[in-house]
Parts: sequence; C-alpha cells; structure tokens
Amino acid sequence: DTPRADIGIFGGTGFYSLLSGDITETWVETPYGATSDKVTLGEVAGKKVAFLPRHGKNHAIPPHKINYRANVWAMKSL
Repeated sequence: DTPRADIGIFGGTGFYSLLSGDITETWVETPYGATSDKVTLGEVAGKKVAFLPRHGKNHAIPPHKINYRANVWAMKSL
C-alpha cells in the first residue's frame, strides 16, 4: 500500500522536529532515478506530511547535483 500525504515539503534538517505521530521513512522509486534521500512521513497540525531533505540528511548533495525531477515525481506520487 502506497503511503499518502496531504502536504509535501522539500527542506532542510530543521523540519524533522516539527513532525509528530507515527513517523516512518520510505524510499520512493521514480522513473528519474533516486531521490535525494528517504521521504519522512508524519503529521503536523493533524495533516499527513511528506518531508524530503533536498540535500540529503547529511547535506552530502550540492545544489547542482540534486535530482530535482526524481524529488518532484516522488512527492507527486505521495
């Protein structure tokens, strides 16, 4: 069963502390290759939220290496 989210957020590491509820992480396969990292799913103010750190959790991906197509496709699929 594919996870679903009401809201998708691309951002940095500071967002993790806002997520609550049943927090899970999942890789989303895309036709464009790998996303920057796993998508973290949780809740904020009663809404299901998908969060993807665009530079990866360890900030290892520089801006010119981010696979934007894969990231956007993954969010749209959720």
